[in-house]
Amino acid sequence: MSGTRNHRWLAACLAGLSGAAAHAHAADIKNLRVWAGPEYTRAVFDVSGPVDYKLFELAKPDRIVLDLRDSRLAEEFSAPAAKGVLKGLRAGKQGKADARIVFDLAEGVHPKSFLLPPADKFGYRLVLDLYPSTAKQAPVKSVAQVSSGKGRDVIVAIDAGHGGDDPGATGASGTHEKTITLAVARELKKAIDKTPGMTAVLTRDADYFIPLEQRYLKAREAKADLFVSIHADAFTSSDARGSSVWVLSPRGATNEAARWLADRENRADLVGGISLDDKDDMLAKVLLDLSQGATMGASNAVAEEVLAALKKLGPTHRNYVERANFVVLRSPDVPSILVETAFITNPTEEARLTNPDHREKLAGAILDGVRDYFRASPPPGSLFAANSRRERGDRAKASRYVVGRGDTLSAIAATHGLTTAELRAANNLADERVRIGAVLEIPSG
Repeated sequence: MSGTRNHRWLAACLAGLSGAAAHAHAADIKNLRVWAGPEYTRAVFDVSGPVDYKLFELAKPDRIVLDLRDSRLAEEFSAPAAKGVLKGLRAGKQGKADARIVFDLAEGVHPKSFLLPPADKFGYRLVLDLYPSTAKQAPVKSVAQVSSGKGRDVIVAIDAGHGGDDPGATGASGTHEKTITLAVARELKKAIDKTPGMTAVLTRDADYFIPLEQRYLKAREAKADLFVSIHADAFTSSDARGSSVWVLSPRGATNEAARWLADRENRADLVGGISLDDKDDMLAKVLLDLSQGATMGASNAVAEEVLAALKKLGPTHRNYVERANFVVLRSPDVPSILVETAFITNPTEEARLTNPDHREKLAGAILDGVRDYFRASPPPGSLFAANSRRERGDRAKASRYVVGRGDTLSAIAATHGLTTAELRAANNLADERVRIGAVLEIPSG
């Protein structure tokens, strides 16, 4: 590409105003943060209010130029380090009243920009997403095959909650939930990948933001057998404690605290930053949860197993699986659970969450529950299914015994942990005499 293209003025309007379009007043460009994900690089400007801006591309070398009308760079503004496709950044004045920011790029990009209204602790933000022109959608890890050829690996998609501009909850000592969730997710992936017949994929493996809908879509693209979203709970009281396991409830939450939690987690898109220009499609996809019957049943089954495993690690927040309408759990065909590892707003639990040894134990407990679920309900074609068939066959073989030369009823009974009377009763024998070639039924323990 050469010169300029896609030259356009984008007017951002103040959310919530009615009547005529809002006029954008002078704005300060206060700060800039850059996040590099596998599919695009995101630049987020903190601005003092709505801004009018012009965005255009230049080639040879590749650059993006951002002109902000009637705006100025605040004294605290500084250029971030290079990340993703961003090689460097230059900022200064354009004319008498405008600010100009030039992004030096490693390659050509397709930019997307939008203005976010205030949300949570953030004020107005101008978001610029830079998608590499030559890049295709990030490859999805294919289903792994067991080397013996007896069955495929089951795929577990692990979702580290929050990320990027969305830190999640914050503990008393300043620990961000997004940091804890990523650390636990990585630990869980490591444990799963070491387990025969299992492979894990992460929805994110670094500090960047993923919209809630994209998280469960990534699990579907990976052909996941299970989706596990990792979080660290928060509540208004610092006394709240214990881990918990959640499944989707399209009708309502189990209690007021559950509704509060679901509302907080579902606001992640507003905090992390998404464009709402596709809101009609998003609304349609939300309705998919109406067809979830079997998936929700499986979700509840695995949640019960994981909760039971977490109870062995320490007290849980509740003695039962909880339910709330989490957006991230709305996959129509992938069983999905959300694990709150502990309350990050409880200082004692926050300290444990920052301990690598405790995070390893957490991952181990979650793995135990997931593995128990797959053993009880092995997916077709998986190694778990093959092992289940073999175990059933072994049990069937062990349920009968062919009498050989030199065998006595008492010796056969002792070999199988039975009394002679139990073996006689199971086979309607009048006495202890047996003939060679006779087939005896061996009662199970």
